[in-house]
Amino acid sequence: MKDFLKHHGLWVLFAAAVIAVALAVMSLLSNTSSPLVNAANVLASPFRSAYTAVATWFNDKQNYYKDTTALEEENAALRRRIAEMEEEVRQAESDRAENARLRELLNLTEQRREFTYEAAYITEHAVTNWTSSLTLNKGTAHGIAVGDCVVDETHALVGVVSVAGTNWCTVLTIVDTDTSLGAQVFRTKDLGLAQGDFSLMEEERLRLDYLPADCQLLAGDLVETSGLGGFYPSGLVIGSVESVQMDDSGAASYAILAPQVDFDELTEVFVIKDFDIVT
Repeated sequence: MKDFLKHHGLWVLFAAAVIAVALAVMSLLSNTSSPLVNAANVLASPFRSAYTAVATWFNDKQNYYKDTTALEEENAALRRRIAEMEEEVRQAESDRAENARLRELLNLTEQRREFTYEAAYITEHAVTNWTSSLTLNKGTAHGIAVGDCVVDETHALVGVVSVAGTNWCTVLTIVDTDTSLGAQVFRTKDLGLAQGDFSLMEEERLRLDYLPADCQLLAGDLVETSGLGGFYPSGLVIGSVESVQMDDSGAASYAILAPQVDFDELTEVFVIKDFDIVT
């Protein structure tokens, strides 16, 4: 050690002086900290940057999660509100339909004051090769009897009650083969007999037979119940003339009628329990 200082002492002193001067200069140049503190801050700077980046990323993720959660809650609230509004719309549509039905029923009653009605819902619609019938949810307990006519809200004839139970009844539609009604062409006043036909029932059509030889029917002519005999009310719309054809003998003509009602669309009907004969 003595030999080292003997040979290199001047260099050691020179180096120490240089270091001292450098530290002094650095101390003068630094406005906020000592050189050692400054050096430590320089070394720590990358770590601070990394920490800041990580902290920023974490805060961004946390804010994203909060925003996402808030959006999901808002979307859920909006979906609930939309569902409530849709339910309100459905209820409004149902109310409008019910109001329309009540207006039609009121109009029906006002138009034909000589009729006594019983509203009923259709519980079954049966169509086979031999029959076309409806089952209603009203019967003898409601004053319904065999032979009562059944109409829709426009006074279009649906059929005639064939069997009546306590709280139900069966209605043969106007296209059923057992249906037979006195009929009159509204335009020409020609009389005939509207009745079901095996070959036409599947197409939901019926015939108008026993027409006068000189009748001049046109497609679209309206056909109503004649009311002759007093069994059924007059003026109930049966249907309209679809075509006029000759029978197998070629001596008489008959008309194919399209019913005024659409049986597949019916849900509610009106049974005419009583009526006054209008002359």
